[in-house]
Amino acid sequence: MAGLAESGSNPDVDLLYDINGLAKDVPPWFDRVMEFVGEYGVLLAMVLLVLWCWWSVRRRGEEDAASSVAALVWAPLAAGIAVLVNVPIRGFVERPRPFLDHQGLEVLVSGKTDYSFVSDHATIVMAMAVGLFVANRKFGLVALMLAVFGGFIRVYMGVHYPTDVVGGFALGTAVALLLSPLAMALLTPVTRAVERSPRVGWLVRGRGRGRGAGDGADAVVPEARSERTAGASERDLAA
Repeated sequence: MAGLAESGSNPDVDLLYDINGLAKDVPPWFDRVMEFVGEYGVLLAMVLLVLWCWWSVRRRGEEDAASSVAALVWAPLAAGIAVLVNVPIRGFVERPRPFLDHQGLEVLVSGKTDYSFVSDHATIVMAMAVGLFVANRKFGLVALMLAVFGGFIRVYMGVHYPTDVVGGFALGTAVALLLSPLAMALLTPVTRAVERSPRVGWLVRGRGRGRGAGDGADAVVPEARSERTAGASERDLAA
């Protein structure tokens, strides 16, 4: 298959050499940074995005906070389920890592002995990104861009073919979207129960932002608060 790459008759291998070849033209320290980002950095950034979105949701204390938190819980769960689905796929396809079949690759991470298709990293980050997009469009768009960047790095590192990454993106997206209705139906009642708890309700809604919070200063629905404020102003003027 190395010959296919040289002749240009295999676009997958061709693109592998083109992207991985960038690693040969940069300083060694840059490759070390890319190695860390590709192995751990993108995953860590994705987790931080989910946590940031959760903090934003509970701090605002919206009426549908329980549904939003349920969607955020689904993001990492979708990633875990997608990886489990990938186990039989990798065992069935049995595609070796690209550096085992092709010479001249700049491999940034050694010791990869499992199969290449589908990429676990690409599957995880895309499942989380799509799950986050379902919960929040703004954070989700950032996560999607981050997932695509993470997939690029896996090819840059020489540990995956481009089609391994594309397959991971497809698998992660399919699991996150297709199972989302069922997941929301199961998770939303749980987050609503947590929201009502006096001890752990803060996990869903920030302290002091519960429903029916007396004076309206922490009212969840802006229109309701504005109506109460307007009514109070009219009474003051009448007095």
